[in-house]
Amino acid sequence: MITSPSEYARLVRDILALVAAEDADRLVPQLLAHAEMVDNHWGWEHRKVIDAVRDADGSFRGRLVHALAARYHELEPGTPARRSIVALLGNLRLPEPHSETQPLDTRAALIRLAGEQDVHYNTSELVRLAELELADGRELPGEFVAVVRRTYLTLWNGRAELGPLVAQLSRPVLNAGEAWADCALAELRDLDPGWWQLLAHAATATSARPSAKWERTATALIEPLGAEAVRERVTAWLRLVGRPRTRPLLDRGYGADPNVTFDPYNADALRGLTWLLSFLPGRPESDRALGALAETALRRVQGLGPVNPKIANASVNALARIDGETALAELARLATRVTYKGTLKLLNAALETRARALGLSREEIEELAVPAYGLTEVGRAEFQLGEATAVLEVHGTRAQLGWRNAAGKTVKSVPAAVKRDHAEELKELKVSVKDIDKMLSAQSERLDRQFLARRTWSYGTWRERYLDHPLVGTLARRLLWTVDGTTAGFADGELRTLTDDPVTEGAEVGLWHPVGHAPAEIVAWRDWLERHAITQPFKQAHREVYLLTDAERATGTYSNRFAAHVLRQHQFNSLAAIRGWRNKLRLMVDDEAPPASRELPQWGLRAEYWIEGEGDGYGDDTTESGSYLRLRTDQVRFYPIDAPGNSAHCCGGEYRMWLQNGADPVAPLPLTGIPPLVLSEVLRDVDLFVGVASVGNDPTWQDGGPGGLFREYWSGYSFGELNQSAETRRALLDRLIPRLAIADRCTIEGRFLHVKGERHTYKIHLGSGNILMTPNDQYLCIVPKSNPGTPQAGYLPYEGDRVLAVILSKAMMLADDTKITDPTILSQL
Repeated sequence: MITSPSEYARLVRDILALVAAEDADRLVPQLLAHAEMVDNHWGWEHRKVIDAVRDADGSFRGRLVHALAARYHELEPGTPARRSIVALLGNLRLPEPHSETQPLDTRAALIRLAGEQDVHYNTSELVRLAELELADGRELPGEFVAVVRRTYLTLWNGRAELGPLVAQLSRPVLNAGEAWADCALAELRDLDPGWWQLLAHAATATSARPSAKWERTATALIEPLGAEAVRERVTAWLRLVGRPRTRPLLDRGYGADPNVTFDPYNADALRGLTWLLSFLPGRPESDRALGALAETALRRVQGLGPVNPKIANASVNALARIDGETALAELARLATRVTYKGTLKLLNAALETRARALGLSREEIEELAVPAYGLTEVGRAEFQLGEATAVLEVHGTRAQLGWRNAAGKTVKSVPAAVKRDHAEELKELKVSVKDIDKMLSAQSERLDRQFLARRTWSYGTWRERYLDHPLVGTLARRLLWTVDGTTAGFADGELRTLTDDPVTEGAEVGLWHPVGHAPAEIVAWRDWLERHAITQPFKQAHREVYLLTDAERATGTYSNRFAAHVLRQHQFNSLAAIRGWRNKLRLMVDDEAPPASRELPQWGLRAEYWIEGEGDGYGDDTTESGSYLRLRTDQVRFYPIDAPGNSAHCCGGEYRMWLQNGADPVAPLPLTGIPPLVLSEVLRDVDLFVGVASVGNDPTWQDGGPGGLFREYWSGYSFGELNQSAETRRALLDRLIPRLAIADRCTIEGRFLHVKGERHTYKIHLGSGNILMTPNDQYLCIVPKSNPGTPQAGYLPYEGDRVLAVILSKAMMLADDTKITDPTILSQL
């Protein structure tokens, strides 16, 4: 960065003098210093340096190219100066390399330099370098071929120039640098040439789905290689997708880091490989690989969004073509996990199609799609491997693999004989553990969304698909159900009532919800769960109930309960999708967007949460792609499900209803007419959005964020009145704290958990988890780990409350504050 005008002026004078003297070696460090001062932004005020080099003698510019390229390779990967050299070469628009004016080592250095770029913006230089090498009878390095291909696929304005060159580059068949591609290229050296032809065909998969001609060609290529051999090898390659690049590319410092994205040329080949698997008989390991690939391809990358939705879509389409239990299970699992709209639409269509083919409802197909993963009873299975016994058990939402030796004694590690003689069975067991963990998470989320589904089951069907299902049963047995109107939970091997009387039969079963039940009954069921030491997979007995307030009765058709909050947009968008809401990212553009909405077809309703983009500084308040970093929130409303949609400008403004063909506007529905269960669950969703995505939860925002604009909001939210979920947390802590080892140091007063340490007394807010300490309520910033484990606080009645875990973790640490060693925390104490 520029430190002073005089320093900058002196540097420019020195550079111009070196250009005049044609001293390339001494000019390079000066140019790099200049690039650092202007942060590689060569605006009009810096053009004199660029123009001076452009106007210099051709031979001198050739020497400068050589010196810059040589310096690039002397620097360590990731060095900022490497970015400066690439930016300089691009801005100087140096002449095309010519064999008669440029030494071979300069050409070689430029080829190596180009091979470390994700895209090369001087397409003429790429073509000329390739022509010179090929004319001299040299083979182009794989890294150089890769950048030519990537540039061709990325830069539309360079396609005409690069097209003829790309057409010549048939080898290598993949771009090296990605783990899966490196593995495939290494194996090809020892395989039949037919494998090369198969991969080359896979790389031509540039459409959304395979054409009939593409499929015929692929089938003909697979036949001589063997369908099972192709399936096994392709599956092994797909398992490596998403691992760190083996040959890092230069991160230019803007846009998405190319080292965490997919090579676009290889991406086409990946799509082709998913198609190949869809032509073959399904196998569990291949189906799981396709499911994992879909999730990997939808992993979000800063500056880009999902890594490659086209690959995710190809994986879903492949799973949709494959018959079998595992493929269906992967589709059902992904449908609960995927939030990207295009892929989710394909998943829903695939499940609907499968349901129609089997004459079932969508809900039934999701229930039947859950495999047992080898479990022979609810949450448990034993496998005999030689003289050892493997015990697979589900505890909470995690699967664990334990071992007993020949004498029946429990051992901590895998017996050596099992590793030696049963490697394949051991591998499958470990895969099952991972699969169970993924599916348990997916099924927990699916069940948590069932409260609004109005779904009931016959008693026998429910027992088969839920209570006695080897996997789902581990969740269902920790929930409360209504059997013919009687509430029951599972304990001591039976369904039992509140008085522990067994329930052994019935006609109709539904999922219990606290709405409509007396507070005393709800508390009694909480006591029952505690008495039987049952930890629910999500809040049910402790679920928040949102009743109409006087303010909402006064407004009549809308709720302002969750208005005027500032949310992180992308986190809100992900949460909304997980909870079944539709939302469109707000961009700082002249466009309109509908509110976040959730359709409730079983009730004939549509819920809306009105939001707008927050801020007006492009780049400061947006991502590089222009999407707002933050949102402002407004009203919650309800409409008939078929009412015309509302929309408002992305940058803010009044919502209005889009009417067509002279249709009349439809008024929002009175809140008093919304069924209590619907009102409660919708407001609970919105409370979740605010509770998780609010900037007020960020402990590092005590200064109010960018420019201090949100200081007042942050302070009010971080230490303000408790919302419904925080009140639930407070009630639980009232019961929990007396059982903790630090009970004598803790009290709950109002909105805070007070913790008495040796250095200070600390007040932990029960809503945000943020901390004030004596004296004078000084703020203490402690940033929790991204995925903190549940602290050892004894029994907890439900899972999934991250803020509760953070509060307990902070309380335990602060109660013993003389043992804190973290320097960042100590500096505040």
